[in-house]
Amino acid sequence: MERAVASSRDRQQVPPVKKRRIRLMIVDDSMVARSVLSRMVESDGSFELAAVAGTAEDAIDALQAVRVDTILLDLEMPGAGGLRSIPRILDNASGAHIMIVSSMAEEGAEETVAALALGAADALPKPGTGRFNGRFSEVLISRLKALGYADDQRRSVAPVSKIVHAPLRAMSNDPIEVLAIGASTGGIHALNSFFETLPRRIGIPILVTQHLPAPFMPVFARQLGIAAKRETLVAEDGMALLPDRVLIAPGDAHLLVEQGPAGPVAHLDRSASSTGCMPSLDPMFESISTYFGNGAAGVVLTGMGRDGALGAARLVAAGGSVLAQDEASCAVWGMPRAILEAGLACAIMPPDKLARRVASRVGDSACR
Repeated sequence: MERAVASSRDRQQVPPVKKRRIRLMIVDDSMVARSVLSRMVESDGSFELAAVAGTAEDAIDALQAVRVDTILLDLEMPGAGGLRSIPRILDNASGAHIMIVSSMAEEGAEETVAALALGAADALPKPGTGRFNGRFSEVLISRLKALGYADDQRRSVAPVSKIVHAPLRAMSNDPIEVLAIGASTGGIHALNSFFETLPRRIGIPILVTQHLPAPFMPVFARQLGIAAKRETLVAEDGMALLPDRVLIAPGDAHLLVEQGPAGPVAHLDRSASSTGCMPSLDPMFESISTYFGNGAAGVVLTGMGRDGALGAARLVAAGGSVLAQDEASCAVWGMPRAILEAGLACAIMPPDKLARRVASRVGDSACR
């Protein structure tokens, strides 16, 4: 008994393992903006401000000497500017994320969507625009915490082996009749990678739900259409689901499917979702499971939270298949992880390999 008491006391005296702080770099040509952002992040003990820079070129130089987890990047700066420098910054960032913090994130949707497509993980308008009604600091901190640590450091912080994974499901051999894809943070880059690999003609309609505000959607549709090399439209009520046409959920409505005069058509629903997301993956997945049954396939890409898990469960119950992005290629492994842990995934892969797996299920209709 004495030995047991001593062992218990020893265990109680072992100090808990303390997580290191998330290291940030702020890149902005405005001294005022750098000062405001610095105070915001340093007010939270989860963060350490590791470096500041006034230009993208200075940031690239600083990355040779310091490692960070997330880079807060303005788009409008002297020199090459933030937008054109994103690929070079990522090449030198050792797995760090880029969070766009710029007035152009609100006023120039085209530039912001372009930044997300180039690999930025998230975007917020600068303080003072009034978009968050004084909640900018709270929103910024929550988004930075969701992005967490740099990609190449995640395993040392949260080892994959400690996460309980359900086994992968067997993938049906039945041909796919519809493909529905959902994504959030980091999703534009993942979607581009997916569509660049997907055969140009697969002979089935494609639905996309990406968490973005409504004003971004027309630009997003144009840019995704270029990557997808097929007709890509923001969905409207009654729009026909045609082979190889991509329909995107508008930012203010969920994208559903219903029977039209000559086949399936898009239906927009603006009711609240269980996850609070607008648009949400859940109604989209639930809708295609009802209409297409075992001919429905869903893909869940990078994003924070659990949006899509409930709808994916309905899809699997109807005989459909769900594929999810792997942790290593995600900006945020939240939504795909929820699919995996619920035992709903039949494949966990990077976006390009997911596209190849989908192509293998559409039979003779797929050709490049």
